[in-house]
Amino acid sequence: MSFSPRSICILRLSAIGDVCHAVAAVQAIQATYPDASITWVIGKVEAMLLADLPGVKFVVFDKKQGKAAYKTLKQAFRGQRFDVLLHMQVALRANLAARCIPAKVKIGFDKGRSKELHSLFVNRRIEPQSEPHVLEGFQNFARTIGVTCDKPTWNMPVTEQDRQQAHTLLGSLHERIFAISPAASKAERNWLPERYAALADHAAKQGFSVVITGGPTPLEETLAGDIIRHAQCEIKNLVGKTQLKTLLCVLERASLVLAPDTGPAHMAVTVGTPVIGLYAHSNPARTGPYLYQDYVVEVYHQNLLEQKGKTAQQLPWGVRVKGSDLMAQITTEQVIDMFNHVVEVEKL
Repeated sequence: MSFSPRSICILRLSAIGDVCHAVAAVQAIQATYPDASITWVIGKVEAMLLADLPGVKFVVFDKKQGKAAYKTLKQAFRGQRFDVLLHMQVALRANLAARCIPAKVKIGFDKGRSKELHSLFVNRRIEPQSEPHVLEGFQNFARTIGVTCDKPTWNMPVTEQDRQQAHTLLGSLHERIFAISPAASKAERNWLPERYAALADHAAKQGFSVVITGGPTPLEETLAGDIIRHAQCEIKNLVGKTQLKTLLCVLERASLVLAPDTGPAHMAVTVGTPVIGLYAHSNPARTGPYLYQDYVVEVYHQNLLEQKGKTAQQLPWGVRVKGSDLMAQITTEQVIDMFNHVVEVEKL
């Protein structure tokens, strides 16, 4: 850019994993422009995780309010005009929200990643990238305004009280904790409960304490119950017992996390906890746990080739595969082998 921005607005509403990726870019921006004011338009749930992020003012966009959410957004910015808007989401809901944010420059995704009329709501674009991870796409927004982005780092907003709550929930568990966060947003992306249980038993035999984490939804509660019934070892069930910040502290205390394509996998990355990611429907090179890509167990590429007859490099980046039983193709033996590998490499 030809000027140093003094007021910056970030637009990324959801989801948990994506806002975790965006934090790294935002904090890189803060390092380059420490005097710039930063406002982040964000979803209601995501704001619960990032509340009190240093140097950032949050404006919550509650999608459940429908049309009223856009009116609230306009009122929030009445009389303001940002130097730049970093429009980091192509969903139509976010595009309509961008209309309510006054800014001189509105930077959006390159044409290859634009959809749902995204191009109509921006006047500049980030540079195209070859097969980027979602996090790398957000870094390119920062680069567009003159920020140098190297290996991402995070300073997540948790307090000693949050950590104490996590400590209380974990109780007398010893330091080697294996955390299973088994549920994705869609049931078809979840691994089988008996196989999660087999990993729990294997970890327990290696001297790990095992915990299960998750939110208070029927799907997550049922899945956790099924895992515990199949397991021979003792498992501490924290499903529905943690707020997002407390969950982040639980993941911080863990030595290793096992998860499918779900937000807590990316939360764990932000606090430096290794993650074994289980992927079948989406390309882990695009959406996997960023710092732990080598620890992914996936059947995505074989299913992509079977369904599309082409490789990921021959198709538009980010193409997903379909099927309700794809996760069953990931075997217990594959994940145990990865578990043993990670324990050895990370010296857990």
